[in-house]
Amino acid sequence: MTCPPFEESVAARTRHMRERLARAAGAVGRHVRVMEVCGTHTHAIGRGGLRAMLPGNVELVSGPGCPVCVTSQRDIERMLVLARHPGLTVCTFGDMIRVPGITSSLERERSAGADIRVVYSPVEALALAEREPEREVAFLAVGFETTSPGVASVLLQAHGRAVANLSVYASHKLIVPAMHAVLDGGSRIDGFVTPGHVSVVIGPEAYEALSTQYSIPCVATGFEPIDVLEGIGMLLECMAEGRTGSFVQYTRAVKPGGNRRAWDTLLRAFEVADAEWRGLGAIPSSGLRLKPELRHFDAVARYAVPDIEPVDLPGCRCGDVLKGLIHPPECPLFRTACTPRNPIGPCMVSSEGSCAARYRYG
Repeated sequence: MTCPPFEESVAARTRHMRERLARAAGAVGRHVRVMEVCGTHTHAIGRGGLRAMLPGNVELVSGPGCPVCVTSQRDIERMLVLARHPGLTVCTFGDMIRVPGITSSLERERSAGADIRVVYSPVEALALAEREPEREVAFLAVGFETTSPGVASVLLQAHGRAVANLSVYASHKLIVPAMHAVLDGGSRIDGFVTPGHVSVVIGPEAYEALSTQYSIPCVATGFEPIDVLEGIGMLLECMAEGRTGSFVQYTRAVKPGGNRRAWDTLLRAFEVADAEWRGLGAIPSSGLRLKPELRHFDAVARYAVPDIEPVDLPGCRCGDVLKGLIHPPECPLFRTACTPRNPIGPCMVSSEGSCAARYRYG
């Protein structure tokens, strides 16, 4: 017996999923808003043309799952101050380079002479610090539960090896408190497509309390277009049957209990703290700060980075996009003043940004 061609099997699965979606949406019988929390899901949805495949009563809205996008403007401005510190080498992920500040960006600071380097892992920052002990190195640590264990591991290694010339600007975020904030902030959401990579670490149980409190289902979903369609179908079936809870479509990666080793590593270096989010403001217990025994790695304290009053980018509605209150084309700057070549806000900059996805894929 021979297997059918891969393309045919995918096409057949897609047809089956669209039929399943149509049945479930018909059984729901009302307009529903589904939020994909993760920026990678947002781009998968655009790249796969999935909005056009959904029944007419199903609306997809993007959420606060892009780590660069949710970094507050105040943190961006303070990172720019840090980057101007004489003799300091700043290491950052590529998406952060072009995020606009009020008057500058890391890209502009680098053009003006600041030593700013794009890295793909915090391990590279540690390696640079160890290779050149006379050089001061600061790493801009942004991201959710997916990337923060890696930063924690690097900090623990640096602590164990007594690396004195490495520091971090810690701006990590926790996703579930932001989902609470979205719902409390007035955005009507009937179900969440929860982020697959984060769910690998925290486990599906992390969403149970939210699901119970707001009586909505959550489904941890993979990143292939067929994964996303199936995840949305599972949400619609839950809505049609009046079921809530946290479910897993991405069973090949998301397991009960999550990745305890990664979570334990994270908690060896960081402790939960309040954090400021773009668009969502200050959210209690939604961020991470260095534990007392590792505070000597804090770049803000080491280089006396001053506090800055909250600021907003004029005209940019990235915050409302992140809250699910508007779609990117509803921002007056979208496709006019704000484009990938001339981004006004981070949602147009990041590879996970919802504005960038809508601009690219329509």
